[in-house]
Order: sequence, then structure tokens, then C-alpha cells
Amino acid sequence: MPERVVVAMSGGVDSSVAAALLKEQGYEVIGITMCFNLADVTKKRLACCSLQGIEDARAVAHKLNLKHYVLNMQKILQQFVISDFCSEYILGRTPNPCVRCNQYIKFDALLKKALSLDAKFLATGHYARIAKTKEGYQLKKASDLFKDQSYFLYRLNQGQLKHALFPLGNYTKNETRKLAKKLDLPVADKLASQEICFLPDSDYRIFLKSVVSGNIKPGNIVDKKGNILGQHKGIAFYTIGQREGLGIAKGYPLYVIEIDQRQNQIVVGKKEDAYKNSFIIKEPHFILRPITKKVELRVKIRYNHIAALADVLPFDHKIKVQFRKPQFAITPGQSAVFYDKDKVIGGGIIEKPCESEYN
Repeated sequence: MPERVVVAMSGGVDSSVAAALLKEQGYEVIGITMCFNLADVTKKRLACCSLQGIEDARAVAHKLNLKHYVLNMQKILQQFVISDFCSEYILGRTPNPCVRCNQYIKFDALLKKALSLDAKFLATGHYARIAKTKEGYQLKKASDLFKDQSYFLYRLNQGQLKHALFPLGNYTKNETRKLAKKLDLPVADKLASQEICFLPDSDYRIFLKSVVSGNIKPGNIVDKKGNILGQHKGIAFYTIGQREGLGIAKGYPLYVIEIDQRQNQIVVGKKEDAYKNSFIIKEPHFILRPITKKVELRVKIRYNHIAALADVLPFDHKIKVQFRKPQFAITPGQSAVFYDKDKVIGGGIIEKPCESEYN
């Protein structure tokens, strides 16, 4: 009997090609499309649970002769992703919902569903790789470094990695497109979505206004000395490094350099003021083993950040990161991920900047 694998099929090109590759490799493939049946404040259907997305996934499954199911994940999305998303912004931090989605939805709830169907693996269209070693399962960057998505997967544990497959890990995005056309998949020419699934029009501010407006209050925009320069519309609408939307004429560009939730203030300064050397990480997670002493690694502080050289060391049950060169917009709430060449060592949630021994 062939091994059974469940593929998370979004209706996009990547997950569709992943399903096709696994079928070619001899697996018994079952497609599951997650539906987040949310009401959209703009009265438009959300991309992630639109009829179009579900129908595209169903059309691909029909083309490949696969069983296909739709699974409503609204409650767990609300519990583990949306609630955190809203509360973090209210506290002046900038969350990464895709990291939590992978941790709590795809590779927890959906993986459990896959295992309950007697599947050995859950596969997704992520561009990342898994290597089995004597020590355990290692998460690695994709071959296509421009598309690599290992950053979003750093919180997976050994039990999850054991049952995960990333069929696109050794492919480039162009190769995936070519495969989709060669296989005559119905979604071969479908544009990739860069949106957060539950946000209308990719605008998180509209979403926050619709669900937590009562917790968002205007306040002062101040400089580093505390001088009032203007008014903000609510700290939830700002993030570290932001330049647009401040509404202040100063003769030179101003950037958000600090968000003070206790005083409901936005602190602004010059661009160079937004560069920091060092910060503290909370909720650290490691793929194989924790860091017990100072080690030199490359660290990404957001998905589109070029990983920079840093010392990473234990710090009072947390982790301290000290960059060799100051980095722009180290943002509380975002994930910092540690790399040793192409291997993901681990990471955590940025808590706050701190003093650096390099200053």
C-alpha cells in the first residue's frame, strides 16, 4: 500500500504542484482546503475562503484524480491567530500571523486531522527543506533563496517536522510555474497572493477598526526629548521604522523609533535613530537543541530582512541578540530567526531593544 499524505491545498500554484509531485512519487494523496468563514468588514469575500479559492483547489484535485475535502478552521484561526494579532497591535507591537498559523493551524490542527485520516505526512507548498540526521530533523532553507520560507516555519518542533513534507524545497518559483503548465493544472497562470488571509484589501488598519476600535485611542507624537510634535490616531496603526502617515513637517524625514504603550505615545526621530545593535527575544524555540552559550549566527528580524551576523546568547531565560552592525527597525512582536548557513537553528519573538556591548 502506498503511503498516504494530506496536502494543504489553498487553490494556488505552489500547493497544487506540491500535490502533483507527491502523486508522481507514488503517494496516496488527499487534498484538504482550509476555509476561514469570516465576515469581511468591506462586504467582500476573503481570498482565503472565497468560493474561487475552494473551487480552484477542487478543480486541481479533480484534474489529478485526488480526494478533496474542505475543512472549516474559523474557531482555531480566531483563537490562535486573530486574537493575538489584535492584542499585539493594541500593545504597540507588530505581530507575524503567518508564523502562528504554521505553528497552531497548519502543523497542529491540520496535521492532527491528517494523522486521524491515517496519513503519514502533511505536505504544504512552502519553499523550505527538511533533512533527517542522527540528531533529529533539521529545518533548512529552500534551494531558491529568493523564495525561501523557512523563516515562517521556525517554530515547528521535532514531532511536526517528522510528519511534514515540503515538495517544493528544491525547486525555484519559475520551475514550479513551468511544472504547473506542463501538467496543465487549472491554476498554472494564477497570480500568487501576498496577503494575510483574513485582512480585507491587505489593510490591517481597516480590520482593527472593525474589531477592536474601542481599544484604539489617539495620543501624542513626540521627539526623543519628549517635545510634542503632533497627534497619532492610535498606536495600533504604527510600527517601528514607519515613515508614512505621520503628518508632521520637520524639514527632514521622520521615522517611528519607539512605541510607548504605557503613555500612548509614538516617538519619532531621524532614520539613523531607528538603527539598533541589540535586542531581547522572548518565547525562544529551537529546532534541535537550545543555545547554552554565546554563538555566532546570522539573524533575520523580519521575512524580507537580509540575515545579519550577530552573537546570540542566553539571557535570563530569554535570548539576547547582538548584531555586529546596527540594523534598521528592530520591531517588537516580529520574529527573529537564527541561521547557521542554510540551517534554521531556532528563533523567538522580539521583546525589546536593549543596550549593546558594541555601543
